[in-house]
Amino acid sequence: MSLVIGLDIGTTSTIGILVDLPETIVAVTSRPVTFSARHPGWAEEDPEEWWANACSILQELSSHVVGRTSDLKGICVTGMLPAVILLDEAGQVLRPAIQQSDARCSAEVEEVAAEVDEEWFLRTTGNGVNQQIVATKLRWIEKHEPDVFRRIATVFGSYDYINWRLTGERVAEHNWALEAGFIDLATHAIDDRLVALAHVPRDAVPRKSVPHEVLGSIGRAVAAATGLPEGLPVFGGAADHMCSTLAAGIIARGDVLLKYGGSADIIIATDLLVPDARLYTDYHLIPGLYAPNGCMASGGSGLNWLVTVLAHERRQGETSHQALDRLAAAVPPGSEGLTCLPYFLGEKTPIHDPLARGTFTGLSLNHGSGHVWRSALEGFALAQLHHVEVLREIGHAPTRFFASDGGAKSRIWMQIQADILQAPIRLLENHHGSCVGAAWVAAVGAALGVTWQDITRLCGWGELIEPDPANAPAYQEAYGSYRSLYPALRPFFHRPAIIRG
Repeated sequence: MSLVIGLDIGTTSTIGILVDLPETIVAVTSRPVTFSARHPGWAEEDPEEWWANACSILQELSSHVVGRTSDLKGICVTGMLPAVILLDEAGQVLRPAIQQSDARCSAEVEEVAAEVDEEWFLRTTGNGVNQQIVATKLRWIEKHEPDVFRRIATVFGSYDYINWRLTGERVAEHNWALEAGFIDLATHAIDDRLVALAHVPRDAVPRKSVPHEVLGSIGRAVAAATGLPEGLPVFGGAADHMCSTLAAGIIARGDVLLKYGGSADIIIATDLLVPDARLYTDYHLIPGLYAPNGCMASGGSGLNWLVTVLAHERRQGETSHQALDRLAAAVPPGSEGLTCLPYFLGEKTPIHDPLARGTFTGLSLNHGSGHVWRSALEGFALAQLHHVEVLREIGHAPTRFFASDGGAKSRIWMQIQADILQAPIRLLENHHGSCVGAAWVAAVGAALGVTWQDITRLCGWGELIEPDPANAPAYQEAYGSYRSLYPALRPFFHRPAIIRG
């Protein structure tokens, strides 16, 4: 039998998994990650904390391999993207990582948009000019942190950084480079013209890697720090949402993953390449497929914040989230006229407005904590419907919906989502998320006798949440209110006071 490791550099935690192929999960362990928002719209983390977590997790997983070291065949790292990590010539981290949800660069987005033909950029990169592209973040650093900018020798992503610490190889995994706005889809290569928009030297962006290639192997010093055996192959790395997509069994055209983690995502598998500025274009882990997707700036992170500000009483054995779910279940669909725009960190897809803000509209004295909580759950679910409408509009045909990650454990949230979509949603059992997908990349890359499709043996189907047709009219009205709010409030969001932060 063969063992593989997946390591996920997540926004809220670092997670590691040890898999005994073809279908046994030996161990899963995690460490928390510190999130920093020093100013409105900022989102930063410390790459050194990621590395410390990785070493601790790998030491723990390695303890399960005692006596079977020769069975361990590879490790693959996944993580959020496109986080921006900067190194100097000596390999020192120059500043905290700028996270994918960071919204500080609205002025730079407008600057780049004014310099390029946006249709050309969309056609070339598969993505629009928005806060996600790395050129805008680097231009912000150029203006506001010139001493840091002058010292930049390497720009890459979260899992690229960990791969460099594991192997000494500096690479930019192809989905990080694609969402960063550096890849020309006609050639699938990093393009000098696109890197030039970031105002950094061309060699600051490393060579492109693909997930299932061998980057290098574990050396003596890293083996001592991690407990991994010397010579263990390290594979090319992969985007976290693509790993979650694979792990959820989203492998057939029209399958859709609704992902409820730190951010709320929607991802569809397809063989059609139809770039649209409202969405992101990514490579599916299965060669030949694409995975157009939407990613909200917040999700679980916004709900976690809301838990801290809502007054509520917990019953014995309840978590704060479960207590609020219970209160929300007693509130009728539509939250009695209360509508939430869940733009707590600005918003990415489909509106791409870093200056957007979260709102609760329609508050009155009859509303309690349950109303506010349900309205937030409905807000994220209505945003998913907005994405589904975009997918259908551009020619994709969602056929089956699957739900994963921590938010999918909320029965009331998933019922709200099914009612809003008026479509059944299949929950997933034993879905350990991105780290499982990363482990599977190592398994396929190491040619261990499994296919991409075999990953479904690790993640079984759970309950099917059926929509309640009786709730459709209330949610049609709620969706109309939801869609009308942002255009009406956009001038308010774009006041000088908000722009200045």
